[in-house]
Amino acid sequence: MDTSPAVILIVAAVAVALVAMLVATAVLFVKVFRTRALLREAGVPLSNRAAYWGALIYVVSPVDLLPDPVYLDDIGVLLLALRSLHAASAGAAARVQDRERKGSRTRSTRPRSLGSP
Repeated sequence: MDTSPAVILIVAAVAVALVAMLVATAVLFVKVFRTRALLREAGVPLSNRAAYWGALIYVVSPVDLLPDPVYLDDIGVLLLALRSLHAASAGAAARVQDRERKGSRTRSTRPRSLGSP
């Protein structure tokens, strides 16, 4: 068996790339899983919640666009889900701020009675 330094270097590079992709997938999976709290607090629309659950199911399912040693498709799906959830939570936060601003404006513009200071 030929174990030239070039073959060993190629095998090592492939192994490092696979480990890096696996670590990136695991980190993104944990980030997506932790966003459950944002879904509950922000009142995220159903389409964004579906993207969240779809991404989690896709990552753990045995059916992939690319074979499992290549996690690029999983990483892409998780990144799209995180981006969708981030946009939805930012929109929900903006809606909450608008409601609070409108509530404070209606309280401050209300006419005072003559007896109140």
